[in-house]
Amino acid sequence: MPVSHRTRQWLRYLPVLPAILLLLVFLAGPVLWAFQASLTNAGLTGRSARNPEWVGLENYQRLLADPAFPLSLALTVLFVGGSAVLGQNLLGLAIAVLMRRARPAVSSLVGTAVVAAWVLPEIVAAFAAYAYFSRDGTLNQLLGGLGLAQADWLYAYPMVAIMLANVWRGTAFSMLVYRAALNDVPAEVTEAAQMDGARGWQRLVFITLPMIRGSIATNLMLITLQTLAVFTLIWVMTAGGPANASTTLPVLAYQEAFKFGDIGYGTAVASVLIIIGGVFGAAYIRLLREPRP
Repeated sequence: MPVSHRTRQWLRYLPVLPAILLLLVFLAGPVLWAFQASLTNAGLTGRSARNPEWVGLENYQRLLADPAFPLSLALTVLFVGGSAVLGQNLLGLAIAVLMRRARPAVSSLVGTAVVAAWVLPEIVAAFAAYAYFSRDGTLNQLLGGLGLAQADWLYAYPMVAIMLANVWRGTAFSMLVYRAALNDVPAEVTEAAQMDGARGWQRLVFITLPMIRGSIATNLMLITLQTLAVFTLIWVMTAGGPANASTTLPVLAYQEAFKFGDIGYGTAVASVLIIIGGVFGAAYIRLLREPRP
């Protein structure tokens, strides 16, 4: 019996059906629950935990009036922009370019050193960063040995310390993405530009970067979404302190939901974070779909 065209169209999606079901259960399900919970007064304990009541947009109105929210939002943007878009992205590209020009032994050594931080479990990397920046940590020991001024970095400059730690941990991903992208750039194109008199930075800016534009957009999207969700690193190093000076949106959501027991308000913060991630993702996807010049 011949199979109709519509049936064949549906059969094409059969191999990806398990993946779609997993996404619905483990991604769409929690997201929808978070939005629903943000419209209630659900609590961690007590009567509101057993029978939460519908409060509509009350949690979001409270969020807009909360002085901690704009600070957390600004710190989140600073954290993502400084440690991901600028730090991991640019440093990963620079390392990938230099490794391409270096000797194989040097390239392997640098690659191993950079990837080592990335493959560490997140909690281990967080404690290593804490030990490095703490008052009696490695950084102050090195500065003291050189006769330079020391500081309590996690208290005086918490966001700087956290951003540097996140760059150290996450640069390897950008480096690997750009190494693969640079290997796909035809050698004859750059050689032709070199013969025409283009210098190294000119070949990079006007030849190489436009050719790997898709990889740049993909990398930016992935590291932005990853950095938006960073929690363990910040919580271990500063727990959002001092005085909310490093309280990003994930930390604020955790504090409200599990420290103060206000699940409804905490999920409202998390819902805003989901929306921000969706906006970033949509912007990068649109950038990927734009035709190349």
